[in-house]
Amino acid sequence: MTEHTPDAAAAPGTSRVGRRCLVISLLVAAAWYAADQLSKLWVVENLPIGRQYPVIPGLLWWEHIRNSGAAFSLGSNVTWVFTIVMAVVIVAILWNLRRVRDPLWALALGLVLGGAAGNLTDRLFREPSFAHGHVVDFIAVPRFAIFNVADCGVVVGVVLILVLIMTNRQMEVPRGR
Repeated sequence: MTEHTPDAAAAPGTSRVGRRCLVISLLVAAAWYAADQLSKLWVVENLPIGRQYPVIPGLLWWEHIRNSGAAFSLGSNVTWVFTIVMAVVIVAILWNLRRVRDPLWALALGLVLGGAAGNLTDRLFREPSFAHGHVVDFIAVPRFAIFNVADCGVVVGVVLILVLIMTNRQMEVPRGR
């Protein structure tokens, strides 16, 4: 007698595809998280708050700031809300990763997961207090907010998700195919 699992019913080989996509997501998330945390560690250790260091003069510079809010420092008086939202996003992504059967979806969700985890770590463990921590931002470009590696992962991941949705690319294999 053969075992009947939801993955086996979806399409031949989807269980293996699902495992591969899960690994892709988790590796991308771990790599992005590590890049974010290591870059923030370097910034905290080497760049005084508020000083600008040109990288590409006129186009890109490092400027160490502590952001208590979201993008453009919005909501700086409700830091705990961002902590909760990021935790919910991370749990939702982790819950849905088992359904992913497309490598581009795996990549996109991994980027968002790694970025959200990086900023959540700051919110939880940086000053001024647990769950109210300020995020380390340092990447600066003209006429835009200062951001970090985690933010880049979230934005690129979300843009990729929107492209996948607009092109009707499915995250999972429909049943019966």
